[in-house]
Amino acid sequence: MAFIYRIFTLFIISILATPAFSFDTLARSAMVMDQTTGTVLMAKNADRPIPPASMSKLMTLYMLFEALKDGRVFMETEFLVSERATKIGGSTMFLRSGERVSIQDLIQGIIVQSGNDACITVAENIAGTEDAFARQMTKRASELGMTSSTFGNSTGWPDPKQRMSARDLVHIANLLITEFSDYYPFFSQTSFTWDGVKQSNRNPLLSLGIGADGLKTGHTTEAGYGLVGSAVQGERRIIFMITGLETKSDRANEAEKLTNWAFRQFVHKNLFEKNETIVSAKVWLGDKKEVDLVAENKISGLFPLGPLDNVKIEVNYSSPIEAPIKKGSRIAILTVTTPDMEAINHHLVAANDVAKGSIVTRVLASAQLLSSSLLDGRPWIQK
Repeated sequence: MAFIYRIFTLFIISILATPAFSFDTLARSAMVMDQTTGTVLMAKNADRPIPPASMSKLMTLYMLFEALKDGRVFMETEFLVSERATKIGGSTMFLRSGERVSIQDLIQGIIVQSGNDACITVAENIAGTEDAFARQMTKRASELGMTSSTFGNSTGWPDPKQRMSARDLVHIANLLITEFSDYYPFFSQTSFTWDGVKQSNRNPLLSLGIGADGLKTGHTTEAGYGLVGSAVQGERRIIFMITGLETKSDRANEAEKLTNWAFRQFVHKNLFEKNETIVSAKVWLGDKKEVDLVAENKISGLFPLGPLDNVKIEVNYSSPIEAPIKKGSRIAILTVTTPDMEAINHHLVAANDVAKGSIVTRVLASAQLLSSSLLDGRPWIQK
């Protein structure tokens, strides 16, 4: 019974500063998100499923952290190490078959030492077998909205089923930071000693003093060198993913440049306050002719430095809005579109209740609508 009604508004920002530039990364796949605003600052092949190498250990950790949160296990719980875990090869925590290791130590072994043996120990003790754990990882990833992720193991070892996208890796990193803040400090740990062997965290950004505090590196011949990283400066946090670099040095340099670019080339600007009226919408069959649409939450954005004249704000909703309308009900979507950046959507809600109009009001409204539809040659079709 309604047709789509659109409002196009041009929002102009003028900031005298050095113009922002697009970051042309050497990585085969990459993504940078400003977590504070949810703005994707850069994406390159971000939805392409790729071999994630050890960066997929973030999903293994997520599964373990959920088990801790649910009370199925505790930090002091000890897991039995199997012979299979000790023979996997690659990055290792140097576990021994038959020993029991606390979950707290296994977490550090996975994050700092990238221990494949630690991952398999976690998988086998939670799900019975690593294959079963990998199937659980795939199912949980789908539930979390990670549409490009499948898993064949818990370690990131080369496997045709082991695939994740840059977007999915940024998403799981964001979930680890927001849902498991109590455990997140483990990711900034620079070294860990187990059984007399001290190993350093492979994250090249942790020692640079640029606010980096996580998350996970990865490397295989097929995947190249990669990193899922996060850093905080002031009130802003960024999360990024790069992969497909040829050397460790390339990974370190690219990650540092990307971090500096993300913090230095964008400015945060408030657009609308919570409950601020954005637009008034026509009401159908109500005791009022219009209802104000207000911002459900404070609306802010991150924009490239420099004078901009093509940042667009678009409000989309179906009009007229049929009464009754309840205060706070979501009516419209406000979309902020900035060139070379992904659009951001925000909800607009009704500022007040609108009751159904009287019988007379509804009859007159129907007659008026029928008359206008006949005049412009468009019959009103009710479905």
